[in-house]
Amino acid sequence: MQYYTHYKEGKKVTFKKLNLKIAGLLFLPKDFDKNKKYPAVVLTHLGGGVKEQCSSLYGWNLAQNGYVALAFDASHQGESEGLPRCLEDPTSRVEDIRSAIDYLTTLEYVDVNNIGAMGICAGGGYTMNAIQTDRRIKAAAGISTWDVGDSAKNGFPGVNEENFLHNLLKQVAEARTAEARGEEPRYWKYVPETEEEIKHAPSVISKEASEYYRTERCFYPTTTNRYLVSSNDKLAAWDAFAHIETVSPRPILLIVGSKADTLYYSEDCYKKALEPKEIYTIKNATHVDLYDKPEFVNQVVEKLVLFFNQYLKGGKNAE
Repeated sequence: MQYYTHYKEGKKVTFKKLNLKIAGLLFLPKDFDKNKKYPAVVLTHLGGGVKEQCSSLYGWNLAQNGYVALAFDASHQGESEGLPRCLEDPTSRVEDIRSAIDYLTTLEYVDVNNIGAMGICAGGGYTMNAIQTDRRIKAAAGISTWDVGDSAKNGFPGVNEENFLHNLLKQVAEARTAEARGEEPRYWKYVPETEEEIKHAPSVISKEASEYYRTERCFYPTTTNRYLVSSNDKLAAWDAFAHIETVSPRPILLIVGSKADTLYYSEDCYKKALEPKEIYTIKNATHVDLYDKPEFVNQVVEKLVLFFNQYLKGGKNAE
């Protein structure tokens, strides 16, 4: 990997989500004492990512600042169980977060009254959705937040395709019918892989993400760069920020790069949410820059620590 990640320093753990075994990496504070109580944060990975990428990077940094941090692979993805493989189902992804919190509450050294959540990219959208219905989340942060429901309905940032949703759902219908008739499942790539694909990528974010996921910069062998075409009806029916106003008085923080072509997702969430809320902009950073580049990650970590210290440490969170 070109930039730092810290997955090798996480303790491998598993926990249950319904009847599935979820694979996680647990990061513990420096000078950890099992007889003490620590605030904890659940970290949700990118769409198409795995726990060993920037979830672990931010998990390690939070642990260095006194938090128990849990990164995990979404069910149906990475090292976690779940069939069919490569399913991207927002409802399931949010249930993953709830199940991760379930697990944290069983650890004697976790302060169950001071649990937060954060996510990156699609994981940020899932986190903003999870806090709406899980009162155990006392504070939530989204980094380069992405609303997968919006992009399924309207296209990726920078993509302007006539009848986008109509064409998308037509292909979903064809894929589901084929699977029902016993044919092999159909998959799409998350990001372009070949030089030709990258050259003709319809958006900046696609090219950025390809360089992150599919090169030595941060490639990891459990990433497949594919998801089921039949995931798209579930994505299109979803809205990450549908009831974000109900979260108040619990706080939310949105961190985004000033050059991110996904900035409007964070602005949409911020506009709909009630206080306390904050949108924090990292100057000259793109969407993917916040995944792993030290000059930007360090700024994100500093802001995250200030935020979680304010709302999780000392029992000062809102009920």
